[in-house]
Amino acid sequence: MPLLDIKNLRTTFSTQVGQVRAVRGLNLTVDYGESVGIVGESGSGKSVSMLSVMGLLPVNAHVNADSIMFDGRELTTMDEREKRKMHGSEIGMVFQDPMTSLNPLHTIGMQLMEPIKLHMGLNKAQARARALEMLKLVNIPSPESRLKQYPHEFSGGMRQRVMIAIALACNPKLIIADEPTTALDVTIQAQILELMQGLKNQLNTSIIMITHDLGVIASMCSRIVVMYGGCVAETGTTREIFYSPKHPYTWGLLRSIPKAQMDGTHSKLLPIPGTPPDMLRPPKGCPFAPRCPYAMQVCREYMAPETVLSDTHRVSCHLMHKNAPKVTREEV
Repeated sequence: MPLLDIKNLRTTFSTQVGQVRAVRGLNLTVDYGESVGIVGESGSGKSVSMLSVMGLLPVNAHVNADSIMFDGRELTTMDEREKRKMHGSEIGMVFQDPMTSLNPLHTIGMQLMEPIKLHMGLNKAQARARALEMLKLVNIPSPESRLKQYPHEFSGGMRQRVMIAIALACNPKLIIADEPTTALDVTIQAQILELMQGLKNQLNTSIIMITHDLGVIASMCSRIVVMYGGCVAETGTTREIFYSPKHPYTWGLLRSIPKAQMDGTHSKLLPIPGTPPDMLRPPKGCPFAPRCPYAMQVCREYMAPETVLSDTHRVSCHLMHKNAPKVTREEV
């Protein structure tokens, strides 16, 4: 049994101009100790899907699912009090910008100790000791003095380390990291990814990494879920997605990765033509059809069924049909 098992997750937002269908039937599993990456352009439904699981969406959001099982418990029927307790202690979240996630009026120590006291039932002295332990774990120097400091006294990389410490403080089974390195420079990005990978191996914590950067996922995750237009386009192991991708959207994402040349320069970036779909009026058929150079009439009219290529590799694309034109990645 997987740690997290999501079946047919659907999330819509009620607005003055209509219903925004942000997530349209997500199926996702995460095993114990596994690291899974969710990748796609902005607006593909990556963050909204995980915020739906966490219950962190605004009041105009409507979340429905056939089932969301976490560690053997059904979240869709769980009462709010039990759900809040579980979210704080068993699922941790690391957000994109720690400066907007950390309270500028409270010390780092206070923000670390609060969830520890609440969810672990420790007294103030015990919570302080645990907070110090967590700052040491994420390699923050002089943790004693750092506990008394405020978020603005930390660098961007150090603030993200604090967010990771807070997320790990109650020994969660799952960490959801939403674009955790986007606001950091390349050197600090590498340090944060190395830290998260080391902590995952040390603590055997499952990780869901949300990003638009396939390069980040390649170094962190064993499995990748490619999302587009609120739907899953393709899922597979990291090796399958990088070396044997089947969906034209996945081809486009891989083609967009900068590639170093022998002379030290980088090849020209090849963006995917067009723009992501308007989720107020999503396409009738495959959401990628308006941008796909290989779209057929059936793509524009019907969603593609999921094709199972192996135990780990699945793709939703009409090109997988036996009568479809034969297109390979090399021709793209």
